[in-house]
Amino acid sequence: MAKRRKEKTIRLTMAQAICRFLVAQYSERDGKVQRFIPSIFGIFGHGNVAGLGQAILEYSKDLTYCQGHNEQSMVHAAAAFAKEKQRLQTFACTSSVGPGATNMITGAAAATINCLPVLLLPGDYYTTRHQGPVLQQIENPTAADISVNDCFRPVSRYFDRVTRPEHLLTCLPEAMRVMTSPAETGAVVIAIPQDIQAHAWDYPANFFEQRIWRIERPLPQPQRIREAIRLLQDARRPMVIAGGGVHYSQAWKELQDFCDRYGIPVAETFAGKGAIRKNSPMLLGGFGMAGSTPSHPIAEEADLVLHVGTRLTDFTTGSQSAWGNPDVRFIGINISGYHAFKQGALPIVADARETLRALIDAGRRGRINTSLAYQKKIGSVLRAWEREKRDIIFADYPGEPMSQVQVLQALNQSVKSGDTVVSAAGTPPADFLKLWDATGGRDCHIEFGYSCMGYELPGGVGTRMARKKGEVYVFIGDGTYLLLPTDLIVALQEGLKMTVILSENHGYQSIHALQRHRVRRSFGNEFRHRKQTSDRLDGKFINIDLAKNAESMGARSWNVGTIPEFEQALAEARRVKESCVIVCEVDTYRQFPGSGIWWDVAAAEVSRDAVTRQSRREYERERAKFQRYYYHTPVPEKRK
Repeated sequence: MAKRRKEKTIRLTMAQAICRFLVAQYSERDGKVQRFIPSIFGIFGHGNVAGLGQAILEYSKDLTYCQGHNEQSMVHAAAAFAKEKQRLQTFACTSSVGPGATNMITGAAAATINCLPVLLLPGDYYTTRHQGPVLQQIENPTAADISVNDCFRPVSRYFDRVTRPEHLLTCLPEAMRVMTSPAETGAVVIAIPQDIQAHAWDYPANFFEQRIWRIERPLPQPQRIREAIRLLQDARRPMVIAGGGVHYSQAWKELQDFCDRYGIPVAETFAGKGAIRKNSPMLLGGFGMAGSTPSHPIAEEADLVLHVGTRLTDFTTGSQSAWGNPDVRFIGINISGYHAFKQGALPIVADARETLRALIDAGRRGRINTSLAYQKKIGSVLRAWEREKRDIIFADYPGEPMSQVQVLQALNQSVKSGDTVVSAAGTPPADFLKLWDATGGRDCHIEFGYSCMGYELPGGVGTRMARKKGEVYVFIGDGTYLLLPTDLIVALQEGLKMTVILSENHGYQSIHALQRHRVRRSFGNEFRHRKQTSDRLDGKFINIDLAKNAESMGARSWNVGTIPEFEQALAEARRVKESCVIVCEVDTYRQFPGSGIWWDVAAAEVSRDAVTRQSRREYERERAKFQRYYYHTPVPEKRK
C-alpha cells in the first residue's frame, strides 16, 4: 500500500481563516475575473473585536476595512454595491453580538428580497459556556442553543452557526456557492461565536488557494423557445414586463432589439428601471400601481405578457388586477424556476440575455410582428402621456411651492451620461418609475423590493464605491433622511462624493396620501407638535434645519425653495469634491394622476365610523371589479 502523503497545513484562528479564504475568492462571467469580496464593513464590540477584528487588521492590505456607523446601513451599502456590480462583487459585514447583530436583520431581508448577495458575519455567544450567560445573551429556557442570530434564518438564503474552527471547510464554500448563484443569491449569514473566532486549527493549505466561481448563463431549452414563438405568433397585443434580471444578465441590447424589431411594447418594474437604455417607440415607462399612465391601457388589452427577470409582486401586478383580458397568457423568462412559473406562465428557466437572443433568432423565421393598428395605439398613448406631463405634471401652479416632480425633472435635465440617482421608500420611487428618463446613460437605482426606509444614503455610499466616474445623486424624503443620516460620515471618511437631494414635505407623505385615500383620515404621519386640545400630533409643523444637520456631518449644504435656486445649487454641487445636501422645500400635498392600476389595501371591515364603513364598501366594489385570477394552460392545443 502506498504511503499517504501528509497534507500541508496552516495554523490559523477561525477568524484569520475566514479573512484568508475571502481574499482568495473570485467571480468570473463572460471571461471577466474579479475579487468577489474586496472589502468588509464592520462595527466592533466584545463579540467580534478580539477575534474577527484582529484578523481583519492582519489581512487589511488585501481585505479593505470600512467603518460603519449603523449596522443596518452597512448591509444596505453592501447590497447597493452588489447591485451596481450586477451581483459579480459584494462586501462582507461584521457586527458584535446582540443588538449589533439584530440591527443587520433589516438589511439582510432587503438583500434577500432583492436577490442581492451580501455576506454577514455577526458575532455570537460563547459556545464553551464556561462563562455562564454573557453580556447581551437572550436566555431561552427550552433551547440552550438559540441566540438572537436565529432571527436571521427566515431572511437569509443560507445560514450557519460555526461552533468549531474546522466547520469553515464546508461552510465557506457553500456560502460562496449560494452568493454566486443567480437563482439562489441573497443574504448569507455565518454566525461566529466570539470564543471560537479566536480558537486555532490546522487548516489544509489548499483551502486558501485562489478559487474562481464561474457565474454561468444557462441556455433556454429549444422546445420552450418553439412554444414561446408559437404564442408570439398567435398574439395580437403582446407586451413585455422588464425586471431587474435584465440588468443582472446585462441583456439591455437584446431586450431593445427584441421589442423594437417585433413591435412589442415594454414596461419596466422598479428594479428594471432603465432596462431600455436608448430612445424607443416601444418604451411605455414604468409599470404597475405606481407606473406610467401609458402602461395601463396596453396592459388592459394585452393577450400575451412576457415577464423577464421579475418577481411579479403586487405593486407590479396591481394586486392581480393589471391585465383585463380574461384570456391573457404569460411567458416567464427567469433564472429562477420559482419566478418563471408565476401566473401559470410558460416557463423559460434560463439566462435573460441568452433567451432573448434565442427568441430574436427564432422570431426571424417565425414571422413575428404586431399589427400597424397596435403600434399606432402605442404611439397614441405615448403622445398623450407627453401632453399630460407637460400640461399637468410638470406645470407651474401660481401661488404654490415647487413640486417634488419638478425637482425631479430639473435633476433629470441636469444629469449627464454616467451619472446615477438612488432612491428607495416613500414618494420618490414612484415618481422616478413614472418620470425619470433613464436613456442616454442617466442611470436610476431604485430599491423597492423591500421599500426600505433608510436604504437611500447607504445605497448612495455603495453605489459611489462601485462607480468611480460620474455623479451619484441620492433622492430622499425628510422622513427617511431622519432614520439613517449617519452615512454622510462614512462618505466623509472614505472621501466619497455624493449629492443628496432632500425633499422636505414635513412627514411621511407617501403613506399619508394612502391613508387619506383609503381611510379618509389624517393621523400620525406628519412632523407636527402635539396639540393640547386634541392630545394628538396635529399642531403646527416642526421646524427642522436639515441643512445644518448635514453640515454637522461634513456635507456642504443648501436650502432652496424654487427651481432656479435648485438648478444653481446643482451646478455648484457638481463643482465641489465633498458630499453635498440640497434641501428642497416642496409642496406638501400635491398629487398627480396615478397609473390607473389598482392596489389591494383594505379599509377596516367593521367600524363605528361612518367614513370608514363607506371606504370599506368602496374597497369591496373595487376588489370585485378589478382583482382576477390568472392561470391558463401556457400553450393551448393546436386547432385541428
